[in-house]
Amino acid sequence: MKYVRYLQCSMCGKRVDSNHLWNRCRFCGKPLIVLYDLNRIRKAVTQKDIARRPPDIWRYRELLPVQDSDNILSLGEGFTPLLHAASLGHTLGFRRLYIKDEGQNPTGSFKARGLSVAISRARELGVKQVSIPSAGNAAAALSAYAALGGLKAFVYMPRDVPKVFVIECIAMGAQVQLIDGLITDCSQKASLDAYRFGRFDVSTLNEPYRIEGKKTMGFEIAEQMRWKLPDIIIYPTGGGTGLIGMWKAFEEMEKLGWIGPKRPRMVTVQAEGCAPIVKAFKEGKDFAEPWHEATTIADGLRVPSAIGDFLILQALRESHGTAVAVSDDEIMDAITLISRTQGVFVCPEGAATLAAFRRLRELDWIKDNETVVLFNTASGLKYVHLWAKELKAES
Repeated sequence: MKYVRYLQCSMCGKRVDSNHLWNRCRFCGKPLIVLYDLNRIRKAVTQKDIARRPPDIWRYRELLPVQDSDNILSLGEGFTPLLHAASLGHTLGFRRLYIKDEGQNPTGSFKARGLSVAISRARELGVKQVSIPSAGNAAAALSAYAALGGLKAFVYMPRDVPKVFVIECIAMGAQVQLIDGLITDCSQKASLDAYRFGRFDVSTLNEPYRIEGKKTMGFEIAEQMRWKLPDIIIYPTGGGTGLIGMWKAFEEMEKLGWIGPKRPRMVTVQAEGCAPIVKAFKEGKDFAEPWHEATTIADGLRVPSAIGDFLILQALRESHGTAVAVSDDEIMDAITLISRTQGVFVCPEGAATLAAFRRLRELDWIKDNETVVLFNTASGLKYVHLWAKELKAES
């Protein structure tokens, strides 16, 4: 499984040895990316080989950074359903609509992918303690995989985070600190404590391996669509690791000869109350300015500043995609519509993709004959607090 060549900075291009523990690039501070020996991988594994393997992210193990399979920490993450949303599509007058339902992952979200790989690789490199700032789902996933691997987990979340996430982390043995402020404030505290106490910080794009787990969503879409890609992928974007990861996966698959050069048009969705990437995209900028006074019911989209902003914007432009901001009211309406037509209880972030779809259909940006994949990134069960008023009315 030793197919990693080196780590390379996504901005300055400097290379570092993958067998050492790194956070960001020591030269410019930007994210490090894992590069593989794709020529060797092409000879070692085929699509038919993959099809015979268990249905989880590790079916793509040659394209993941863990070098010894004994170090893999897995709870069965990945290979989530790609649902043909025929009933929802019928309601909307659109035939080729799909939902990638990441809510069926361990701990109920897509964060399981990235944290499975990151914690596996961190343990392989000798890490004993890990920390993370999180709006909830990443903290739950970190706590789960740290518990599985015998690592100590330290979690930093905004004080107003839904209590289900706090309980989940505590139950799995993590030490939780609630911070006054947003995810950016949690990041500062987590980073400071990691430095002081010698912990490995696995915050978004602050280490090279979470993106490797997230990119498996791109592999799965291709495989589930018989090694063809959809015309459009609509993705809820906070830190943007999943979108960046899928874009990386598409490039790797083309170089392996698994797919052709055609790419989906990538669509970033953010909330109107926190839309730094949307603003930067519309203004033609390469970097996004921090968003002040971020507010939205979609906690995963309440990310005022993303370290990978330039990579997100690059993927959007290279794919001829776009960026859309939607309101909280549109998000709530979309949760109800998906639930009542398709039987999938989506999270607010996942619902935002449907709100964006409807907006882009109105603008005729999405054509009748195109294939569209919406990403539901977590189970709606984590967000039942959004129905507090309805629950009080019933009682």
